[in-house]
Amino acid sequence: MAHFVDRVVLHAAGGDGGHGCVSVHREKFKPLGGPDGADGGDGGDVVLVVDPQTTTLLDYHHRPHRRAENGGVGQGGLRHGRRGATLELPVPDGTVVKDRDGTVLADLVGAGARHTIADGGQGGLGNAALASKKRKAPGFALLGTPGEEREVVLELKTVADVALVGFPSAGKSSLIAAMSAARPKIADYPFTTLVPNLGVVQAGETRFTVADVPGLIPGAAQGRGLGHEFLRHVERCAALVHVLDCASLETDRDPLSDFEAIEAELAAYAPDAVVDASGHTGEAAIPLNERPRLVALNKTDLPDGEAMADMVREELESRGLRVFDVSALNRSGLRAMGFAMAEIVEEARRQREAPSAPVQVTVRPKAVDSKPFTITREEKGGEPLFRVRGAKPERWIQQTDFNNDEAVGYLADRLAKLGIEDELFRQGATPGDAVVVGGEDGVVFDWEPTMVGGAEHLAGPRGSDLRFEDTNRPTREQKRAEQQARRDAKAAVRAEMEAQYAHWDAEEDEGAGGDEDEVEVVYTHGDPEEDLRIEHGGRSAEEAEETGDGRR
Repeated sequence: MAHFVDRVVLHAAGGDGGHGCVSVHREKFKPLGGPDGADGGDGGDVVLVVDPQTTTLLDYHHRPHRRAENGGVGQGGLRHGRRGATLELPVPDGTVVKDRDGTVLADLVGAGARHTIADGGQGGLGNAALASKKRKAPGFALLGTPGEEREVVLELKTVADVALVGFPSAGKSSLIAAMSAARPKIADYPFTTLVPNLGVVQAGETRFTVADVPGLIPGAAQGRGLGHEFLRHVERCAALVHVLDCASLETDRDPLSDFEAIEAELAAYAPDAVVDASGHTGEAAIPLNERPRLVALNKTDLPDGEAMADMVREELESRGLRVFDVSALNRSGLRAMGFAMAEIVEEARRQREAPSAPVQVTVRPKAVDSKPFTITREEKGGEPLFRVRGAKPERWIQQTDFNNDEAVGYLADRLAKLGIEDELFRQGATPGDAVVVGGEDGVVFDWEPTMVGGAEHLAGPRGSDLRFEDTNRPTREQKRAEQQARRDAKAAVRAEMEAQYAHWDAEEDEGAGGDEDEVEVVYTHGDPEEDLRIEHGGRSAEEAEETGDGRR
C-alpha cells in the first residue's frame, strides 16, 4: 500500500573538507626543491532538486539522515584532493523548505528548481600555498573544515489550480472522479479520503488541475481532525470551490452552516510568504478567504437535496457567490462549473504572466569600521572569560593543527593581525585570562599577550616555533616586580652599611681621649723603607738604631 507523506524532518550534513598536505620536493641534484604539499578538496553540498517523477516525501521519512561525500586530502607533488560529490535529493514539485522555527527558507516550484540546504566544508591549504618570501618552507598545513549540519522541515504543498473544500462525505472525491480521470477511494463514511487527490480537468481549450482537500471540520486550523495537516495544500490554488452536502443526514447541519464553518477555518489559516529557491522573500500570499470562490450544491439528484438547494441558493448568491447545482452521480451541472473554474484559472494565469515593475535594488556597503569579530566578557566560576565570535576566527580555529607548534604560531599571528589582541587589551583583559574562540564547544586557551609576532623570521626546524620553547617567559608585570625587588634589596643593603659605619664612628670617638704618645701606623703598601720611616717618626732605620729606637 502506497503512503502519502507530505511533511518530514530532514537532517542534512555537508561533506568535510580534505586536509592540506605538508611535503617538500626531493629530487636528485635539487637540494632546495621547495614545498610541494597540495590543498585538500572541498566537501560536497546537499542540494534539494525538484523531480517531476517524485510525488511524495516517503523516502526521507524512512531515511531522514543524509550526508554528502567528503573532500579528498592533498598529496605531495602538488596533487590536490578531489572535491566531494554533491548530494542531490529529489523532492516533489511544490516542496517548501523551513527551519525548525518555521521560517520559510525556499519554495521549490517547477521542475529543476534547486536549493542548497547544507554546504560542504572548505579544504585546507597545503604548505605550498602557505609559502611566502618570508616563510619559504612551511612545516605545517591547514586542516579541512567540517561540513555544515542543518535540520530542516520539508512540507509538500499540492500544485493545483482549484481546490475542493468541504466537510467530510460532502462528495469532493466523487466530483473529482466525475470530472477527471482520477480514481480516488470513495465510500459512504466520513474521513474516507486521507490524502489529497489530484485530477486534470479539460474545459474547452483550458486544462487545469483540481485538488481534493480532505478532513476539513470546525477547528481544523487549530489542529482538530485531519484538516490542519492538509490546509497547506490549498495555498497554491487560484480558486476555491465549496462543496456543500445538500442531502446530509445529520440534523444539526445544513449547507449554510457548513459554508460558514469552512470559511472561518480558511480565514484562521495563515499562508506562508512566497520565497524563491534562492531564499528571497516575495509578496505575501493572498489569504484563503479572499481568493475567488465558487459554490457547488452537491447531491441535487436526491429529492431532499434538490429542495435544500432551492432554499439556500438565494442566500448564497446574495453574498456575491456563483452557485452551481451539481450531482456527481448523474454528472449534471459539472460542465458549467468546469467552464467557470477555467475562467478563474485563465485570469489567474494572465496576472502571473503580466510584466511586473522592476524591483529596485538597494546596495548597502559594509561600514568601513565594521569588525569581522565580536568579543564579549563573561564570568565562569568567578573568573573572567572572553568569548570571541566571528566567521574568520572560528574557521581559523578549525583549520589549525594544535599538535604542530608552527601551525599554532601561525594562528596567533593571524588573530593578532585581525585585531583580537588589541580588542582584548581595550576590554581590560589581563595575562592568564581565559579566552574562548567559538560557541560552547569552542577552543579555550590562556591569553598570553607577550608573544612577539613574525615567526617567519625565526630560524628553526620545520613544524616548530621558537617562541614556544621558553614557556616561562616573564610578563610585563613580573618584570616590573623583579626590578622593584632588586631596588628594595639594594636600598636595604645600603641602609645596613650606613648603620655599620655609624657604629664604627661612635667607637672611634670614645677612644680619642687615650694615650697621646700612641703613634699611628700608616702603611703605603709601596716602598718598605717609606713605611719604616713613617713608623719611626720620619727617621730612617739607621738613625733609629743609633738612637736606640730601632728594632733588631
